[in-house]
Amino acid sequence: MTQYDARKIGAVILAAGKGTRMKSDLAKVLHPLCGKPMLTYSVDVAREIGAEKIAVVIGHQADLVKELFKDQGLMFVEQREQLGTGHAVLQAKDTFCNYHGTILILCGDVPLLRPSTVKALLEYHISERAELTVLTTILDDPTGYGRIIKGRERREVLRIIEEKDASPYEKRISEINTGIYCVGSDFLFKAVGETGNQNAQREYYLTDIVGIAWHKGFKTRSFIAGNSVEVMGINTSSDLAKASEHMMTCK
Repeated sequence: MTQYDARKIGAVILAAGKGTRMKSDLAKVLHPLCGKPMLTYSVDVAREIGAEKIAVVIGHQADLVKELFKDQGLMFVEQREQLGTGHAVLQAKDTFCNYHGTILILCGDVPLLRPSTVKALLEYHISERAELTVLTTILDDPTGYGRIIKGRERREVLRIIEEKDASPYEKRISEINTGIYCVGSDFLFKAVGETGNQNAQREYYLTDIVGIAWHKGFKTRSFIAGNSVEVMGINTSSDLAKASEHMMTCK
């Protein structure tokens, strides 16, 4: 059973990447989507689900991100070296010092995510009394995504394996990681400090905290988003165009 106030919510938004596949000098999260910087949509979700603190992890063009989002009550923490998502979250540790609640981890390049989905994720996380719950989705073609490895009863998540580290059997799994999590704050910042970089990318993966939680005997769960489109990450200008079309269609 969790020892923190699970209904006390803070948010960490990962927004440090350059986004080289966008083929642009502009930081990925600043690319305009329906007239607003892409990061706007993740910040709006954090606010709408009632996050008390919102920390944005920035890196590429950090000063420009700060300028465009100034006076919005956000806390900015800088990831000066791009050493992976686990390292990125670790930069927010001091911001949440003595904060004993649930940390919602969002991605600044997932702009179609709906607040209703995040609220459902949080409610499931709380009702299960989980230490960690990862938002997932099912894809017909999961190529390129981290796969969700579950136990025999299909409830507990044992670990997440990245595509480049996955075996042929693991690559056939269709439930994938969206990069969005609910995690108990005390566990989160201890766990990201324990992650290593013994993987194909030589990076500190945030996904490793799932295996750490399970090995420590904590409850780990996945919550499946029924609409895979809303958890689509924006990596290319083509992705951005698709997201814009989706937003215009749904208005």
